[in-house]
Amino acid sequence: MSVLILGLLIFLGMHSLRIFANDWRDRQIVRLGPKHWKGLFALTSIVGFVLICWGFGLARQQPVLLYVPPLPLRHLNALFTLIAFVLFFAARVPHNRIKAKLHHPQLLAVKVWAFGHLLATGMLHDVVLFGAFLLWAIVLFAVSRRRDRLTGATHPAGTLKGDVMTVLIGVVVWAIFAFWLHLWLIGVNPMN
Repeated sequence: MSVLILGLLIFLGMHSLRIFANDWRDRQIVRLGPKHWKGLFALTSIVGFVLICWGFGLARQQPVLLYVPPLPLRHLNALFTLIAFVLFFAARVPHNRIKAKLHHPQLLAVKVWAFGHLLATGMLHDVVLFGAFLLWAIVLFAVSRRRDRLTGATHPAGTLKGDVMTVLIGVVVWAIFAFWLHLWLIGVNPMN
């Protein structure tokens, strides 16, 4: 469990600088330059992510049951994950109304993904992983929306084409992940 927690601290810590140390982050970008900062950010994030994956795998070998979710909640997680995939791609597909309306759909995707997984799983390692991501996404979303209001940030208006592309890409990638990649990468068939 300690490797998982270390990975979460590194990964989410780096992604929390805008919450807790935004001025320091801005000074480092100026001091190092944007390219060097992005490189350092990416390297640190990759190290954290690798530790999360490794630590999660280790923690799964010594499971500690906290609660047994009812079967319908495990199936409901498929719907939560589908919504999360659509929101994730709403952050990337240009000219969609989802991003124009929600401003930070990727953070909402993390919240929906983590919440759904907390409903569907009950092991300690699951609660640590998904609970940490849920808490992080809730806080960062609130901070980001407040910053948007203070700066008057707006997003370009969306189009029907952008909406359709967002939903289509999200559904297709979700289906590939749910029916094939999740079992291959994680070792769990989410459709059972």
